[in-house]
Amino acid sequence: MAYDTTNIFARLLRGEIPSHRVYEDEHTIAIMDVMPQGVGHTLVLPKTPSRNLLDADPETLGALFRTVQKVANAVKKAFDADGVVVSQFNETAAGQTVFHLHVHILPRFEGVDLGKHAMEMEKPEILAANAEKIRAALAQ
Repeated sequence: MAYDTTNIFARLLRGEIPSHRVYEDEHTIAIMDVMPQGVGHTLVLPKTPSRNLLDADPETLGALFRTVQKVANAVKKAFDADGVVVSQFNETAAGQTVFHLHVHILPRFEGVDLGKHAMEMEKPEILAANAEKIRAALAQ
């Protein structure tokens, strides 16, 4: 299936949709998930169009996962998390709902369950505050 240039992440990358960006380099961006499963839920996306891991260029994957590692460490530190979940879905049967390659980073805390994804929009001021915490951790 062909890459859909009208998907929400493609539109976000073109600046048509606002986001709470926590990191950006030549190849990738990291943003707060607007419908998080928990505090600090962050997404990392390549700037190069790819539907998912299955059709991505290996160079794209290298840059993507360098950023995933950097942001995952910052997320863990920013929220004093006990651990992090890093997940990525490929095709509808696997749970993919936006067909632009992206990786979820979720801080995890002992004894705290994750919420359901895409159930409720987070308040913009909370997303902004969480993004600032991650940016501060990245700057250290």
